[in-house]
Amino acid sequence: MEQHDHLLAEARRYGYIEGDQVWLRPLLDLPARQVGQVKESADASLVYFAQRFGLFRTKVEDLLQKIEESENKGSFLMKALHLKEQVASYDALGDFEGLHRRLTEAEEGIKVTIGRNREKNLATKISLIQEVEALADTIDWQAGSEKIKDLRQGWIKTGPVEKHLIDELEARFQAAVDTFFAHKKEFLAEKKAMTNRVYDRYKELIHKSEALQNSNEFEETTRKLKQLQQEWKEIDGSLPRKQANDLWTRFRAAHNHFFERLKVHIESKRAEQQTASPGEDNLSRKRALVAEAQALLKRPMSEAVSRAKELQAAWKKVGPVRGEESDRVWEQFILACDKVFELSALEHYIRKRQPGAEPGTPQDQTNQRILALRDFIKHDRQEQEVLEENLGKLNDSPGNDAFRTMLQGKIRAFERKIRTKNDLIEMLRQRLAS
Repeated sequence: MEQHDHLLAEARRYGYIEGDQVWLRPLLDLPARQVGQVKESADASLVYFAQRFGLFRTKVEDLLQKIEESENKGSFLMKALHLKEQVASYDALGDFEGLHRRLTEAEEGIKVTIGRNREKNLATKISLIQEVEALADTIDWQAGSEKIKDLRQGWIKTGPVEKHLIDELEARFQAAVDTFFAHKKEFLAEKKAMTNRVYDRYKELIHKSEALQNSNEFEETTRKLKQLQQEWKEIDGSLPRKQANDLWTRFRAAHNHFFERLKVHIESKRAEQQTASPGEDNLSRKRALVAEAQALLKRPMSEAVSRAKELQAAWKKVGPVRGEESDRVWEQFILACDKVFELSALEHYIRKRQPGAEPGTPQDQTNQRILALRDFIKHDRQEQEVLEENLGKLNDSPGNDAFRTMLQGKIRAFERKIRTKNDLIEMLRQRLAS
């Protein structure tokens, strides 16, 4: 009964009966309006429309509570505006003005929150744009593409900004993305073009090699093929591994074919020379060259070096020598020439370190040369050890035969260098003792 009386009092406060109609008093600059008709009695009708107001108020309060508890308040703006519009048309009796005020306050609060969020969204989007623009000069295309993907997701997840900024921001973001992918496309096109140029250059050298592989101009063709090998090494670029291996196999096959033929040709010529010229005469001539080479250390160094080169040229013109004596006389000759060249290099080193007259006694000067030779030997041994280590790592594949032979030759060359330097040290010691 008390509740009934309260509702009736509220209804009479905000409404009245006129004839058989229920009216809502003027509010919010709106004139009085009819909200319904009297059915059973005037009081019952007034209570009924007061109860309807209670239902509407409950809707408003539920919405206001959701707004208060929600982090995303902006999602409730349209609902608040819709209820606010219903204030002017909802058929009920009650404090519509109070509800209108509360909804207005909620609306303004939501708009403030939206404004702040849009400022944050604007800052976020500008930051995303700057991150994309910073990728304009990158060359790490894979990482850059992944970054673009992440930034796009961030852009989509970022809330709206002020309407007048939307088109400008979208255009700037998309322009930065387009710039990145345009640069990537240009790079990949250039990379493909470069790969094609490298491939065409390799093919050109292969065709030249294959055109020479059956040549009988052995001396000239050897020079040309070695030049092609050097050009192959100097090509600046890379290809996929399988493609590069296939090209190298074809290139090497042409060279191997020619040099196998060259080997047969040399053996044939050697056999002819052995048949045509007496080996003993060649041995005598070579022994004479050895004797002259061994005497070069007694001559001025500049003359000795020049003459050693002349003797090496003369040696090549002498025919072969049969048997073990061939290796023995060759070792003697090359060792004598090596001593000349090593001693010349030593004197050049000393002059470079001590420009002008050398200080100290002759004994000091000799000791200085011995110390320098020991340093040279130490360096040679280090180089030799590296070569031996590389040789040990080389597998037995036939494709490595040429490289293995090269390494073995270099190792023997360092062994000879070390032996020559040790001989020079012994020679210098004998000079000190005499």
